Amino acid sequence: MERRVVVTGLGAVTPIGNTVNEFWDGIKAGKCGIDKITLFDTEKFKVKLAAEVKNFNVEEHFDRKSAKRLDRFSHFALVSARELMKDSMLNINETDMNRFGVAVSTGIGGLQTIEENTRILNEKGPDRVSPMFIPMAISNMAAGNISIEIGAKGESFGMVTACASATHTIGECYRIIKHGYQDLMIAGGTEASITPMGIAGFTNIKALSTSQDKTRASIPFDKERDGFVMGEGAGLILLEEYEHAKKRKAKIYAEIVGYGATSDAYHITSPAPDGEGGARAMKNAMEDAKIKPEDLDYINAHGTSTPLNEKFETIAIKKALGEEASKKIMVSSTKGNTGHLLRRRRRN
Repeated sequence: MERRVVVTGLGAVTPIGNTVNEFWDGIKAGKCGIDKITLFDTEKFKVKLAAEVKNFNVEEHFDRKSAKRLDRFSHFALVSARELMKDSMLNINETDMNRFGVAVSTGIGGLQTIEENTRILNEKGPDRVSPMFIPMAISNMAAGNISIEIGAKGESFGMVTACASATHTIGECYRIIKHGYQDLMIAGGTEASITPMGIAGFTNIKALSTSQDKTRASIPFDKERDGFVMGEGAGLILLEEYEHAKKRKAKIYAEIVGYGATSDAYHITSPAPDGEGGARAMKNAMEDAKIKPEDLDYINAHGTSTPLNEKFETIAIKKALGEEASKKIMVSSTKGNTGHLLRRRRRN
């Protein structure tokens, strides 16, 4: 028997607010989190702007030893998870922690740690590379550190599927609960790739906007868009089996009713021009949810502000939804507010 899956907790650290409420207020107010990069010197860089997390004092959240043993992407994830747990009002002493899992995605992982230890290796030799290098850098450590902190002993993993990582993770966690393998899953993504290597790499594949006007750098679906703006932060949700949530009288934000994932097998960076892969994913999600295009109201699009993405994504939406797409379904992207955090959460 398939089980229902609901959302009962939220946590966020973002360029426009370091809590869920601050983030949501920022979205409603049209706040822009994009500004000049402060995390490193951009004198030699063509790209000068990014959407950094602001006013994030690590020592307010971690003791000095713990802070030094975690990469920035894990800092964001743990702080987000703490907010989520508080918001959910879940009593872990009354919860079967063997059926509580954690899945947190990241596109790149501990890039800051990788860069720093590469510099140490080159300048000081292999014996000076930190013994914590691997535990700090590997992509699954955001999920692992959250699992350890809260004592969740169910499945723990991190999915790496580029821009789709967080959506992919939430969808797979939905299936894990739906088919009875777990009762609760923390799911979402975290990223901290505003580093010299991160910015240089994306600049050199012509993916980033070189605009120095923060109000015109990330402009999804605008005809003058010229690339995305790098963002950072974390966004997590608690997925819970419906009867489990109802029994403990949890606050339910939403229900996940369908999920679809595909690959268009076309190119390493470009979507397929005919939108076939994206359209098929949306059709699969609607089929899973047993809904029709006319049941939809809103699509939170990938909307990266790159020349190709919005063109092909629009084609995919129209191909999947038909005439309904142009009649009533609203489409927008929040990347004008937060930049592109590399892993996304799309809601259809």
